[in-house]
Amino acid sequence: MTQTQGSLVRQITDYAHRADPYPLYAELRKTPVAHDEEGPYIVSTYWEIHGLLHDPRLSSDARNLDPRAAPELIEEDEPGLPPSFLRLDPPEHDRLRSLAMAPFGPPNTPRRLHTMRGELTRIVGELIDGFEGRDRIDLVDHFSYPFPVTVICRLLGVPREDEPRFHAWADTVAAGLDPDPDADEDAAERRRVSRQARTDLAVYLSELIEERRRAPGDDMLSALVGWEGPEGRMSRVELLSTAALLLVAGHETTVNLITNGMLTLLRNPEVLARLRNDPHLVVPLVEELLRFDPPVQMLPRRTPLSEIDIAGVTIPRGASVWLLLASGNRDPQRFLDPDRFEPQRRDNQHLGFGSGVHSCFGAPLARLEAQIALTELARRLDGPRLLEDPPTYRRNAVLRGPRHLPLAFEGLRPGGSPNGSR
Repeated sequence: MTQTQGSLVRQITDYAHRADPYPLYAELRKTPVAHDEEGPYIVSTYWEIHGLLHDPRLSSDARNLDPRAAPELIEEDEPGLPPSFLRLDPPEHDRLRSLAMAPFGPPNTPRRLHTMRGELTRIVGELIDGFEGRDRIDLVDHFSYPFPVTVICRLLGVPREDEPRFHAWADTVAAGLDPDPDADEDAAERRRVSRQARTDLAVYLSELIEERRRAPGDDMLSALVGWEGPEGRMSRVELLSTAALLLVAGHETTVNLITNGMLTLLRNPEVLARLRNDPHLVVPLVEELLRFDPPVQMLPRRTPLSEIDIAGVTIPRGASVWLLLASGNRDPQRFLDPDRFEPQRRDNQHLGFGSGVHSCFGAPLARLEAQIALTELARRLDGPRLLEDPPTYRRNAVLRGPRHLPLAFEGLRPGGSPNGSR
């Protein structure tokens, strides 16, 4: 299927679809690989997306794009911040990912997440305790944002007094991921603001890295600075790009995962009641949330290194390819009754964290954060209800989630263990 120039892109990024993009995705799946004339190839079905995520011919490096195919995605080089390993191909990707993962988890630090559970639970408890005396909150501003941003800043060793500055930079950098051609009237100003935020973030991280070289701590940034594996050490610019990736990606997706999750639970009160009575339900429940309403809706930065034939369509080398992960997660050819939220769904091999060599390496932390957050919200909020449905969404079509989620509740149950003891 070939559309008029830009028509598919504008449909997918149109803010009118942000609250519920899934009917549009269902329409797109009738043609697994659709093509905007002189624009991107849109892939919307599960098996085709899954195959491409595992195909070494599909590059994540935007420098391999034909500039004529995706001029809106070709960024100028930024001072101090080269592409992160998410936007590189093997072997460069593999080397940097291996170095980044060394202090983050198995096999080198297998108990890091386990030892963090108590701290994560304590942060969640303190945030919910802060609701005392209120009967309504904005879940995003009062919980979904401060929780993961506090976690990632503490994990990496960002001083607490610097968290507000980081918040502003992270929001601006994340907004730059949005390919919406109509997101801003002044595209040049949007690029200027994004470049400035990236530059400021690079300067800040460079200073923080030098502090860790002089006086290492027990934080992850110190570990990254000091780690040397078989592949050697990260260079200064590689440390900068990896730290920036961890700081931004380490909280942006989790904010949306928690908020989308609570929104879904409030729309399905019987499931919320089940979670309150059976906290063990949270593990499969979070997996179903990642399928049903994932925080990362699409991957727009892909291009073939050579011609790829898929679903009867030939995608030429250098073309822009968009993978609609959220659409694949609702594909009835892969999931039974895909528009139904089923927290105990079997064989739930969703695309919520991608797949293949670029699958999200922070997924274990995001899962743990969401599991703790949703369990405690379900347990401690009495009579929670939505005050606005649908809520106001962020403009970003890639990292999709509510900008605000106003809730009312009747009261708070005691903190501590489920029986109320401290």
